[in-house]
Amino acid sequence: MAGNANHCSFVLLAEFHILEGAQLKYQFPQPLGVDEGVLAMSMLPDGAETQLDDWTIFFLNQTPFNTISPVLALDTPEVKTVGLPGDGNDGHDGDRPELLCVLNLVRTKHDKSLNRGAQVLALAICTRHPFIQIFKPFLLMALDDYFSDPSQDCLARLFDAVNSMDLSGAPILTRHEKLVMRSSERKDIFVEKFSHLGTQHTWGHGSSAIGSRPILQHKSTNSNESYSSFEEGIMLRNRDREKYQDESKNRRKDSQRGKEKMDPESGLPSLPTAHAQGSPSDSSFSLGGSAVWVGDETGLDLVPKDKGGDASSVVSLIGGSTLVSSSKTRRSMDASSSSSHAHGKEQTYRQLNSHNTHFDTHIRQGVVKDTHFYHTTVAYKDHQLPIKMPLSTFPEEVGDYSLITLIKVFSSHQLLSGPVHPHLHTNGPQTHPIIVLFNALVTGKRIIFLGHKRPAGEVSSFVLSACALGSGCGAVLRGFIERAFPYANLENRDEWESVPAYIAGVTNPIFEASRAWDLLLDISTGSVTVAKDIHTTCPATATVGLGGPLITRSGTLKAESSIGSEDDIARIAKEGSKADSGKDNNADKVFIEDIRAAIEDHFGESLVRMRFTEYVTRFVRLASRYEEEITRDTTFGFPSAPFSESPGRVSKLGSGIAFNDEATCLKELVANAHRIEAWRKTNSYTYLAQDYTKHQANSAIKGFDVLHQLFRLRYTKNMLDSEALAIMRSLAEGIKTYDQVVEFLASLPHGGGLLYLGFSLFHQKEAVRDHTVNLFNQLRAYPVGVLFLQALNHFQRYAYVRQAHIKERKVLAEQNHEHRQPHFTESVYSMPNTFRSRAHSNSVASVVGNNQQGNGAF
Repeated sequence: MAGNANHCSFVLLAEFHILEGAQLKYQFPQPLGVDEGVLAMSMLPDGAETQLDDWTIFFLNQTPFNTISPVLALDTPEVKTVGLPGDGNDGHDGDRPELLCVLNLVRTKHDKSLNRGAQVLALAICTRHPFIQIFKPFLLMALDDYFSDPSQDCLARLFDAVNSMDLSGAPILTRHEKLVMRSSERKDIFVEKFSHLGTQHTWGHGSSAIGSRPILQHKSTNSNESYSSFEEGIMLRNRDREKYQDESKNRRKDSQRGKEKMDPESGLPSLPTAHAQGSPSDSSFSLGGSAVWVGDETGLDLVPKDKGGDASSVVSLIGGSTLVSSSKTRRSMDASSSSSHAHGKEQTYRQLNSHNTHFDTHIRQGVVKDTHFYHTTVAYKDHQLPIKMPLSTFPEEVGDYSLITLIKVFSSHQLLSGPVHPHLHTNGPQTHPIIVLFNALVTGKRIIFLGHKRPAGEVSSFVLSACALGSGCGAVLRGFIERAFPYANLENRDEWESVPAYIAGVTNPIFEASRAWDLLLDISTGSVTVAKDIHTTCPATATVGLGGPLITRSGTLKAESSIGSEDDIARIAKEGSKADSGKDNNADKVFIEDIRAAIEDHFGESLVRMRFTEYVTRFVRLASRYEEEITRDTTFGFPSAPFSESPGRVSKLGSGIAFNDEATCLKELVANAHRIEAWRKTNSYTYLAQDYTKHQANSAIKGFDVLHQLFRLRYTKNMLDSEALAIMRSLAEGIKTYDQVVEFLASLPHGGGLLYLGFSLFHQKEAVRDHTVNLFNQLRAYPVGVLFLQALNHFQRYAYVRQAHIKERKVLAEQNHEHRQPHFTESVYSMPNTFRSRAHSNSVASVVGNNQQGNGAF
């Protein structure tokens, strides 16, 4: 994505001639080497004269009939190797040309002086980028330019303008960083990656220059609507330390007496220094810590870890930013609210004195830009066109598609007709049309979207949405775009119909009668039709029986005398369906009902996309489990195993897809056997096996299945203390570097975040709580981890910070004891007595003080 890259490879212009039909008039900078009739018909769709403006999308380098062969070599290579989705090296095999996306604008200009009373022109650009929607402003202005001055110079200006777009400053995100970004709606996610841009991306209105000291804003409110923060109280205490020196000495004595009472519980591991990475030191709790404490979402501590500072540096750092309350303010739960109210009436604005002022232009004071996009401008003639390039797009996501529109159209009436096929109907006749579509995509069926008398751009959008749906929004599977034809016509019908498992969008109803498809979706009526002869064209092969011995081998299901043959399995499945006739708990149906409920409640597109990413991820993990049961091995997943422990040996964590009970696992394996078997014969399966091998080789977290552990923490009702301890120990010891943190955060469930891990702060085992604090401390070392810690609820944040402070005081006490210091020096961050008095009787503070065991969360 360098600034000197060829963003635009070709510019095409087509015109409809009254006698000769669609004609390709210009190809700039050189001919593509593709049949001009095919290009012209793709650029001028059927019924284009009935639309004033229409957008169409098609691809080049898919098949031999649309593979380009320019006379002159291009500036940049047309071939690249296979890579993981999101690594910037995705696509096709190394010996295959890179896919080119063509964005086409069709316009009809009515003019009574012309023979047919109108002039129909189409202007298109060919690009490698999947985010083709950013080029729409260029095409709109360039086509206007061509209507006023019809010459090839217009194409040259468009070509030069697009290629002058400088994207060299855009941060290149890894696959896991993209997943983290799209799972968060915060506009400052990964804001630290824009630090190299200087003042170009300053996150505030009228930001000060480096070295300036903006004022610290503190709003005085009543006790029920406190906008104060933990750091506000800290800064006030630091500033007025001499005034309250006597009170601090008294608190220090009380703390020493409390420390002597806490001696019986001394099982926490020690840290090397007072300001170690895992301790809540002064510098680590500036800005970012405030959000962890009270949910203030207004700043981040972007100071590198190796630049820890003392209290004065903290004051200077915080003095360089303005703390403003979040739009979703909650009542403060910390003691600083009382201390801040004591001073809030005296001053509304407070400017802090600092010596070595540190100011980062990317600490936002009032968000004006969104880090989900890279913002830039491009000059076209006398205009500066604003460009918003999305940073979390995968190659299988082309254009600005909408899953919500796709779901709404085919969920309103649920008109599903045709025979029931085991590859498509995983829940029998009650299978939802969207699930039927997904099954058709992953099992390699021929799919047509029909939009009679609809704009070709609308049909194209449905095809691209379907490709994103099948791939898990580009994050899990691939191989859908390479067989997609967003707009297909009669001109090259034989060619695209010969592509196995094509996904095509058409506007001509003649294709409905051709029967050269397996699934037809009519966007005008919302009906879904399965081909009558699908059992002949796609015969369902018999699946291998999931017998008792295989299930016993995996160890994740118990071998029961009543389950020993496929007939027994079928009988159990039937009995289960009869027992649940009043309540259908099919996983696919429950998923679609949740999606529809989210759409009806006006949740956004990002949530729906993340839910489908999780759905496809679960399908892949289920297929891995099925493959392991059938072949005794899997090529794209962790082996299925439960948690195991034995005396004298280290406990072994579980792995693979997890279920709440054996019956649920068996039911899902039986229900999904046919579509998994069909999927294993597709290119998508082959690509996944390749990608998984590379992913494991490049994975930062080694040795255990993160998704399995998160599932166990989230859903297990009666978890063994030993398993909880093993999980938290593995997470705390295996997640330390930045890459490990990002990979871990990308695995968290969308909407849940660290919530389920936060419950470990209340576990009855002290070691589990301690490892949880260590894990959170390691997450807090990075700005993105701070954002996730901010999403914890108030109880969890309070428990985390309190336990982290207790841990730090114990470390300081041990160090003071080693140096034979006469008394314990309390940290400026130690909790006042008011903190301890507010602790619940079952909280960790009371456990430490009374040497009792609280109620565990597991």
